[in-house]
This record gives sequence, C-alpha cells and structure tokens, in this order.
Amino acid sequence: MPTLPAAFLDRPIAHRALHDAASGRPENSVEAIGAAVAAGYGIEIDLQLSSDGEAMVFHDYDLARLTAQSGPVRQRSAAELGTIALRHGQAGIPTLAEVLALVAGKAPLLIEFKDQDGAMGPDVGALERAAVAALSGYDGPVALMSFNPHSVAALARLAPDLPRGLTTCAFTAEDYPTLPPATRERLRGIPDFERTGASFISHHWRDLDNPRVTALRAAGTPVLCWTIRTPAEEAQARKVAQNITFEGYAA
Repeated sequence: MPTLPAAFLDRPIAHRALHDAASGRPENSVEAIGAAVAAGYGIEIDLQLSSDGEAMVFHDYDLARLTAQSGPVRQRSAAELGTIALRHGQAGIPTLAEVLALVAGKAPLLIEFKDQDGAMGPDVGALERAAVAALSGYDGPVALMSFNPHSVAALARLAPDLPRGLTTCAFTAEDYPTLPPATRERLRGIPDFERTGASFISHHWRDLDNPRVTALRAAGTPVLCWTIRTPAEEAQARKVAQNITFEGYAA
C-alpha cells in the first residue's frame, strides 16, 4: 500500500489552491495554483468530469457560482469549459493535464475526486480513469482522495501505486441533505478505510474528536483536516491533525 509522501505533512496545503478573488485568483484557477507554488504551499484541487471524459479542475457540479454561465459541468466539453472564464480571473476552467504541466512537481498536489454517483454509490469510474490517464508519467508528489469510498476503491484498482485517502466528516443532515440517513450514518464511521487501501484521511476540523479519527491517528494513520480559516482554528486543529488545508489567511 503506497504511503502518503512526507511533502503532504511538512507544509500547509492551500484549499482549492491559494485563491483570493480580490487579487484575481479564483479558486482552482491557474492563477491560484501558480501563486501557491510560488509561496511554497501544498495544493488541494477538485476534479469534475467533462462531457467528453476529461478531468477538469473545478469544485462545483454547476457552473453558476464560479462563472457567468450556468448548467452542469458534465454537459460541456473540455474545450468549451476551457473557454469559460472563472469569475474574478482571466483564465478558463483548466484540465488536470494543464494543471500538472503548471505545477510540474514543484508542489505536492492533493487531488479530490468529487462524487460522480450522486449518492456516494458505485456509479463511478470515468473521472477516475481520466485522471489516472492524465497522471501517467507525472513526476511529482501527488495524493488522491474522495468522499466516495467507491471512488477511492476505483483508484486503488486503476493506480495502485499512487497514495489514496478518504475525505471524511460528520456527514450531518444539514450538510448532506440528499444523502439517505443510513448512508450518512455509515460514512460517519469511516468503515471503508481498510477496504479501499487508504493511507490517510482528510477530516473536517470541527469533528476531529470523532472516536474513529482518534483510533486511526493512534494507529499511525496521517490525519489531514479541512478547511481552516483562522490561526486560532489552525492551533485547535493541530492538536489532532498533522497538517491543515487552509484558505483566507497566511498559514
């Protein structure tokens, strides 16, 4: 089982890259990614799938919050998405391949696969295949993760040599209103860690006292956390977590 490289534990990780809309650096943009590399941070990015099967660096399922257009990302081609400018920036939505060329091994890259099933179920695979293809031959520290354990299991089959982990939290009804209660209850206990061959978790910082997190940490599992927005939150989170994913301040 591949372990999480030390590069993911020795520097803070910029959430959706080092974004700052006021400075012309939208989240998950080439501007924010370049700034994170220059500042010496690790970088967390999100992946969604284009209509023609490309891994796109974008957080939301819909275009409306982050661009002047609307509608599902998955209904647009990679080329079309590349022409849609992100709000507060100059560039369009990048492909994973474009981001890999930009980072070029100069910063650790933590890649989150957004759930493509819709209910954390097994209808996944296309995004994982696209990302693994883009990562083929990439020379730099990368780690892969998802809230959906089926996605992590798919990554274990497709890229067994790449470190992978689970993105985890308390899975509250407020934050996950469309997930069935039984699914939320199950995921809350992080039962798929061993099955998926995960080597780390990235857990919501306010839920770091979860007994399962405590047990994993005691067993030597690296625990990252998200999303830290102040130095006070960082100080609290670091009592448990070995590293943070941050935004909105200089960690």
